[in-house]
Amino acid sequence: MACGAGRCYLDHAMATPRDKIVVGLVQMSCAAEPASNLDKALARIEEASARGAQVTCLQELFRSQYPCQTEDPSRFDLAEPIPGPSTEVLGKLARARKIVIVASLFERRAAGVYHNTAVVIDSSGEIAGRYRKMHIPDDPRFYEKYYFTPGDLDFTAHQTARGKLGVLVCWDQWYPEAARLVAMAGAEVVFYPTAIGWWHGETPADRARMLDAWKTIQRSHAIANGVFVAVTNRVGVEGDLEFWGESFIADPVGEVIAHASSSAEEILIAECDLARIEATRRNWPFLRDRRIDAYGDLMRRFRS
Repeated sequence: MACGAGRCYLDHAMATPRDKIVVGLVQMSCAAEPASNLDKALARIEEASARGAQVTCLQELFRSQYPCQTEDPSRFDLAEPIPGPSTEVLGKLARARKIVIVASLFERRAAGVYHNTAVVIDSSGEIAGRYRKMHIPDDPRFYEKYYFTPGDLDFTAHQTARGKLGVLVCWDQWYPEAARLVAMAGAEVVFYPTAIGWWHGETPADRARMLDAWKTIQRSHAIANGVFVAVTNRVGVEGDLEFWGESFIADPVGEVIAHASSSAEEILIAECDLARIEATRRNWPFLRDRRIDAYGDLMRRFRS
């Protein structure tokens, strides 16, 4: 590693040649009618594929407007089984285009048991894995504990035709433990389908602070774990919330290599050179130097 003028430059000469993944992120607004959102998402995935995307990720709960601003039992009607209607149509598209799709769905597991679930559909059209959101928020206009049972699947990496993909969901993005465990499972790209926005009464200064914190914590996951991080958020005004977009892809040193606006519907495309993972970890061996013998208190809520 060569350092100068306050910046460190990673030496890529020793990196082992590996495949590259072209990642696509779909940032879109959502209408009241779920069918129209599905149609829009399919069209956006098609466009991303035409532009070279091999793995495309949709935003959190893309099939509907964000359902959790109030506690309304009728909104459980938005849920569907997995496998189910959405995975069937997305699987057909994945198989036809030979691409991988990451999609966030309102899962009906059983009567009274629902999850906020991300599914990974491989280029064969089959489900390569699923992840049920582990960290469930309960804040004004984000009443997710009313709707979603906490996840019970491992923090893992899903093997696909395009590499090992980690998937976490929205509120999970604030937890370094989740990112670490997914990276330890072998994930090369960690995806965060997201639905986050500002309340209309928040000041411009508060909005700026929130957005900066959101970007910073996720870029830090890329740095601390030596992985690519890909975050896709929705845009548009729904009820009291203005979703702030700003979808982005960061490389293993935290540099943002693709970035969307705060208000426009966009498709981000970025090539992720997986050799950079090896090069970064050789120079920043955070995983090597972890003191796993000293972290027992992480299993406690708080040390007091």
